[in-house]
Amino acid sequence: MSTSEPDPGAIFGERRRLIALAYRLLGSLAEAEDAVQEAYARWYAMSPQQQEAVRAPGAWLTTVAGRICLDLLGSARARRERYVGAWIPEPLPDRTQWTGDPADPADRVALHESVNMAFLLVLESMTPAERVAFVLHDVFRYPFAEIAGIIARSPAACRQLATSARRRVRAAQAPANAAANATTTATTTAGQAALVRHFKEAWEARDIKALVGLLDPDATMVADGGGLAGAALRPVEGGERIARYLIHMAAGAPGLTLLERTVNGRPGLVARQAGTTVTVAAFHLDADRVTHIWAVRNPEKLRAWNQEDTP
Repeated sequence: MSTSEPDPGAIFGERRRLIALAYRLLGSLAEAEDAVQEAYARWYAMSPQQQEAVRAPGAWLTTVAGRICLDLLGSARARRERYVGAWIPEPLPDRTQWTGDPADPADRVALHESVNMAFLLVLESMTPAERVAFVLHDVFRYPFAEIAGIIARSPAACRQLATSARRRVRAAQAPANAAANATTTATTTAGQAALVRHFKEAWEARDIKALVGLLDPDATMVADGGGLAGAALRPVEGGERIARYLIHMAAGAPGLTLLERTVNGRPGLVARQAGTTVTVAAFHLDADRVTHIWAVRNPEKLRAWNQEDTP
C-alpha cells in the first residue's frame, strides 16, 4: 500500500459515525444503514487513483451520505402521506455503535439526547434542509462551511437554516420548560426507570387505577402499526382512556411479556409474544407522570429488536 492510498480499515471505521448521523437525519435505522451502504458503494466504485485523490475520505463519505439523506428526506413527506395511521420514528435499541462514540463528554450528552423520541419528532417538523443543517451543526459540530457543500447552500444560508430549526426545537420544548426546571425523581435516569417499572407492573396486573395514577390527566399515546399490525389510527388522549386502552390490548394478547429496555436513550418497555418483539414503547415523563407514549408496532420497524435481544 502506498503512503497516499486510503487505509481500508480507517474508511470502514467511519461506518458507525455515519449510521449515527444518518439515523438522526432519517429517523429510521434501516434507511440509515441503506444510505451509508450506498455511500460506501459509491466510494468503492471509484478507481484507486480517484480514491487516492480524496484528501479526507471520512469527510467525503459524510458529504455523500448527507446528500443521500437529503434526497430521501425530500421524498419522505409523500411517503408519510400514504402511510396508514400515525408515523413514528423507528425505535432505537441501546447499542453503543449507534452513538458515534465522541471523545468529548459534552458531545456524548448531545448525541444521547438527540435520539430521544420527542426530539426526533421535532426534527420531523423541519424542512429537509433545516434538519440536515441543524443535525450536522448542532449535534455533530460540523462547521457551516462543510455543511454548505452538502446541501448546496452558502454558509450564511446554512446558518439561517440552523437558526430556524433551533426556533422549532425551542417552541416544542417551551410547554415543558417550567416543569423541567423543577427537581423531581423523573428528572434522573433512575427516577425515570422506576416510573416506567411501576407502569409495567400496573399494566401486567391490569390495575387500571394504578395506571391512571401514573399517567398525566392530559397524556397522549400514539401508536404506529403501519397497516401491518393492529394499532389505534388516531392518538389516544387522556390518562383514563389510555389506561383502559392498554388493559383492553393486554386482554387480547395472551402470553404477552413486558421487558424493561432502553429505547432511544431513555427507559422504555418492550412487549414480546412467542419470542418475538411486537411492540416497543418510548415514554416522555414529566413531574413523576407519563405525558406521552409512542408505541411502535409496525414489524418492519422492529427488525433490530428481533435480531438479538439487547441485554
